[in-house]
Amino acid sequence: MTLLILSGVLVLAVFGCVCVVWAARGGPRWTRGVARATLAAGELARKSDPGRRNRSGDDASATGGDS
Repeated sequence: MTLLILSGVLVLAVFGCVCVVWAARGGPRWTRGVARATLAAGELARKSDPGRRNRSGDDASATGGDS
Protein backbone atom coordinates (compact mmCIF):
# COMPACT_ATOMS: atom_id res chain seq x y z
CA MET A 1 0.00 0.00 0.00
CA THR A 2 2.82 2.38 0.86
CA LEU A 3 4.50 1.62 -2.45
CA LEU A 4 1.29 2.49 -4.28
CA ILE A 5 1.02 5.85 -2.50
CA LEU A 6 4.68 6.71 -3.09
CA SER A 7 4.33 5.74 -6.75
CA GLY A 8 1.34 8.05 -7.06
CA VAL A 9 3.26 10.93 -5.49
CA LEU A 10 6.17 10.28 -7.86
CA VAL A 11 3.86 10.27 -10.89
CA LEU A 12 2.31 13.57 -9.77
CA ALA A 13 5.73 15.15 -9.26
CA VAL A 14 6.95 14.05 -12.69
CA PHE A 15 3.71 15.24 -14.29
CA GLY A 16 4.13 18.63 -12.58
CA CYS A 17 7.71 18.97 -13.83
CA VAL A 18 6.64 18.08 -17.36
CA CYS A 19 3.94 20.73 -17.19
CA VAL A 20 6.45 23.35 -16.00
CA VAL A 21 8.65 22.68 -19.03
CA TRP A 22 5.69 22.49 -21.40
CA ALA A 23 4.19 25.74 -20.09
CA ALA A 24 7.56 27.49 -20.48
CA ARG A 25 7.49 26.48 -24.14
CA GLY A 26 4.00 27.92 -24.64
CA GLY A 27 1.75 24.97 -23.88
CA PRO A 28 -2.01 25.05 -23.41
CA ARG A 29 -3.61 27.10 -20.66
CA TRP A 30 -4.15 24.13 -18.33
CA THR A 31 -0.40 23.40 -18.32
CA ARG A 32 0.28 26.91 -17.09
CA GLY A 33 -2.13 26.33 -14.20
CA VAL A 34 -0.53 23.02 -13.27
CA ALA A 35 2.94 24.56 -13.59
CA ARG A 36 1.96 27.44 -11.31
CA ALA A 37 0.63 24.98 -8.71
CA THR A 38 3.77 22.84 -8.98
CA LEU A 39 6.09 25.81 -8.51
CA ALA A 40 4.00 27.07 -5.57
CA ALA A 41 4.15 23.63 -3.92
CA GLY A 42 7.92 23.61 -4.38
CA GLU A 43 8.23 27.02 -2.75
CA LEU A 44 6.09 25.89 0.18
CA ALA A 45 8.20 22.78 0.62
CA ARG A 46 11.39 24.84 0.47
CA LYS A 47 10.19 27.37 3.04
CA SER A 48 8.75 24.74 5.41
CA ASP A 49 12.12 23.02 5.98
CA PRO A 50 13.46 24.64 9.18
CA GLY A 51 16.83 22.87 8.95
CA ARG A 52 17.58 24.32 5.53
CA ARG A 53 20.01 27.25 5.77
CA ASN A 54 21.68 28.85 2.77
CA ARG A 55 22.27 25.64 0.82
CA SER A 56 21.73 27.36 -2.51
CA GLY A 57 23.72 30.50 -1.68
CA ASP A 58 20.79 32.86 -2.21
CA ASP A 59 20.74 34.34 1.31
CA ALA A 60 22.38 37.78 1.12
CA SER A 61 22.59 38.20 4.90
CA ALA A 62 24.73 35.08 5.29
CA THR A 63 27.19 36.20 2.59
CA GLY A 64 27.86 39.59 4.10
CA GLY A 65 25.33 41.88 2.48
CA ASP A 66 25.17 42.76 -1.21
CA SER A 67 24.88 40.02 -3.77
